[in-house]
Amino acid sequence: MYLGLDFGTSSVKAILIDEEQRIISSASEAFEVYRPHPSWAEQDPEDWWAGCAKALDRIADEAPKAMADVRAIGLSGQMHGATLLGKDDRPLRPCILWNDTRSVAQSLQLEEGQPKFLTAGGNRVMPGFTAPKLQWVREHEPQIFQQTAKVLLPKDYIRLCLTGGHASDMSDSAGTLWMDVAARDWCDDLLAATGLSRDHMPTLVEGTHGTGTVRPSLCQRWGWTTAPIVAGGGGDNAAAACGIGAVRPGSAFVSLGTSGVIFATTDAFRPNVESAVHAFCHAVPDTWHQMGVILSAADSLNWVSRLFGEKPADLVTAIGTVSGPSPVKFLPYLGGERTPHNDAEIRGNFSNLSHATQRGDLVQSVLEGVCLGLKDCVEALEQAGTRIDRLLAVGGGARSRTWLQILASVLNVPVDLPAEGDFGASLGAARLAQASVRGYDPDIFSVPPLADTISPTPEQVSAYEDAYGSWKRLYPALKQV
Repeated sequence: MYLGLDFGTSSVKAILIDEEQRIISSASEAFEVYRPHPSWAEQDPEDWWAGCAKALDRIADEAPKAMADVRAIGLSGQMHGATLLGKDDRPLRPCILWNDTRSVAQSLQLEEGQPKFLTAGGNRVMPGFTAPKLQWVREHEPQIFQQTAKVLLPKDYIRLCLTGGHASDMSDSAGTLWMDVAARDWCDDLLAATGLSRDHMPTLVEGTHGTGTVRPSLCQRWGWTTAPIVAGGGGDNAAAACGIGAVRPGSAFVSLGTSGVIFATTDAFRPNVESAVHAFCHAVPDTWHQMGVILSAADSLNWVSRLFGEKPADLVTAIGTVSGPSPVKFLPYLGGERTPHNDAEIRGNFSNLSHATQRGDLVQSVLEGVCLGLKDCVEALEQAGTRIDRLLAVGGGARSRTWLQILASVLNVPVDLPAEGDFGASLGAARLAQASVRGYDPDIFSVPPLADTISPTPEQVSAYEDAYGSWKRLYPALKQV
């Protein structure tokens, strides 16, 4: 048996699988995000651990015999969060999350001051990443910075709670901007740029390797006579790729979650910093990946649903069959944008409104605006040498066939939809746990059975290509304003 724990922004999800990767039990617990000031987003690390313990308690109650046979635990989590610990391993302040944008000035300062962020680090310095967050703490909370003994990512704080050790995997750590991503190691010059050293960092391991075993007191709590191994695991998107089998170079998926992601697995480190492509290590050995990321995908639909006071699914159902682009255009920059603009301050926009505009036009334009933003991501990946021929769709937005039909036509690629089941980051984490016991084998990370393939609608492809041309001109126009 193997456990997968995925620590998202809003909840932890735990799943228990057997050797054939059948899900035996699952549980989840919700977290709060605290926003004490505009542009801030924080969480209490102790909330993560309390939620984790409750979720595991529920699985132990539901499936005690299976739980007792757990051999390894894999971890996945929201990336980039800055969890600052003192010498006693206790948090010194709330964790600064990935969607916190307070460090805009520090990002510019670091990128201008240390060219290796763009070469060895392979990514633009963005407020979402960990390094500028530490620079903000260094400047605005110097006493906290001076007391900081370790900096951990969210899932690695849970590892500390489970094992007592400081370790992290390559994929999650690449998102700190302190790594030489090609070398799969910490970069001393990048650490020094934020006043840190290797002593502040956890030990790096591959996601498929073990990092220690569970503490005896916790083994007693959950009925483990042999302490399970805790695997390196992965950042949320890399772990999701493991869950859907995107571990071989050339495989790709699209995630329509809170944010939107185009993820492509590569056999080498291939950055494209000019277009704000994320180039990171994968969670499996000797493999890398590229990501184009938009910050508000399903979040854009959730936002418009709050305006109308209806459920997102009901709004999408109400627009019926989409025959072509909406006359209204929507820029999904509700909280800034990453790929390709790296602009934390840009905001969303509706254009071409008229007396004839109906609610359905607005909803359709939101779906299309997200898809056109993802087309920006695909173009940025192509500039980095990666061609996307087909995508597997995951995330809450992938439940909407209407949305996926628009996406297939906008991108002009077939979009595969997995059969019913859990193929997200929690399964990927459990698969990484399995690999930590059995040894790395790509066959552990199989592609799930498909429920359907949604092909582009030929007559819509050219219409959306024209719509994309005019849509792209909106960002520079809005930026001037």
